[in-house]
Amino acid sequence: MSRPPRQAAPPAGATLTKIKRAHEQTTAAIQHGWVEGSSFFGSIIAGTLLGWLGDHWLGTDPWLIVTGIVAGSVTGFYRMWAMVRIPTGKEPRDAS
Repeated sequence: MSRPPRQAAPPAGATLTKIKRAHEQTTAAIQHGWVEGSSFFGSIIAGTLLGWLGDHWLGTDPWLIVTGIVAGSVTGFYRMWAMVRIPTGKEPRDAS
């Protein structure tokens, strides 16, 4: 019986480099998610605060707060949609 030829193991440094790169990519993705989520939440808070200030200035309780919440939400969703549409280079090419 003959044994199959033994393949050389990759150097230990190469494995650690792959693990380190994967860790850095994961950390960057989580950080990007936190930034975008905070931007979305901040848009809603900013709209609410501007509506609250407008209501106190003009005495139109609660209409400008409601308008601010809606406008902040629309702005937040638009920013999120724009971020998702940025190409990553991993999309398949069109066949045309």
